[in-house]
Amino acid sequence: MFKKSVIAGLTAAALGSGLAQAQQPPASPHTLTGNIGLFSQYIFRGLTQTNEELALQGGLDYSHESGFYAGTWGSNISWLRDFGSYSSGGSLELDIYGGYKGTIGKTDFGYDVGLLYYSYPGDVAPGFTKADTLEVYGALSWKWLSAKLSYALSDDVFGVPDADGTYYLDLTASYPIPNTKLTAIAHYGIQKFTGNGVTCTGGSNNDDCASYDDWKIGVSYSLPKDFTVGVFYTDTDMTSAQKTFYTPTAANTKFLGDNTFTVFIQKTF
Repeated sequence: MFKKSVIAGLTAAALGSGLAQAQQPPASPHTLTGNIGLFSQYIFRGLTQTNEELALQGGLDYSHESGFYAGTWGSNISWLRDFGSYSSGGSLELDIYGGYKGTIGKTDFGYDVGLLYYSYPGDVAPGFTKADTLEVYGALSWKWLSAKLSYALSDDVFGVPDADGTYYLDLTASYPIPNTKLTAIAHYGIQKFTGNGVTCTGGSNNDDCASYDDWKIGVSYSLPKDFTVGVFYTDTDMTSAQKTFYTPTAANTKFLGDNTFTVFIQKTF
């Protein structure tokens, strides 16, 4: 009698466990992730956006199993006020983006296409142009290599007028070092401005004044609980005319494209 009771109990438990597993809801096709980080400065395309001061950054992303995604990201900045471009505000960059990504067949090749709007809330000072910029982008990747082209659709591009058609080419390698928690990072970028909205000493158009190449090398290290720390070095190849163009006139400000190191700690959730 005892043996029969034990066997019956174990059988019922097994059946109940199987039934509970069978009744579990399917995995959601929707994913929501976020990130927050503290950086010694905010570097964007080789240029410091915070006059080499601290930057607090964070974002929120939604993705669907179909490949569609959308998100927003923000950081404090200072360059608009340093240049006197904004009379109020001008201390925040808020990005809004959406796109579609996926893989090419059953290979290690991937693609990513989308739109990205850079918003800089605030009031533009007389004689300057609003920095808000709209770009369309397309990227191809293979394992840890990627190439991305961003093309400006707006007439004004980061405060440079008459610059639609401006583009940025981003070539990046992000290599996870085997048997470690380290990732080596190398990047080369080409920022090409078009149009004739500005002139500068030694230059007569947007290309002469604002175009440049930049590069970055660095390393990151994965910590428990989805934390990452890292350091990277950045520099540009600007001419003297371009260095003058990218140096704010306000006191205690620095050339935006100077060679510099940045350290950071970031958490994803």
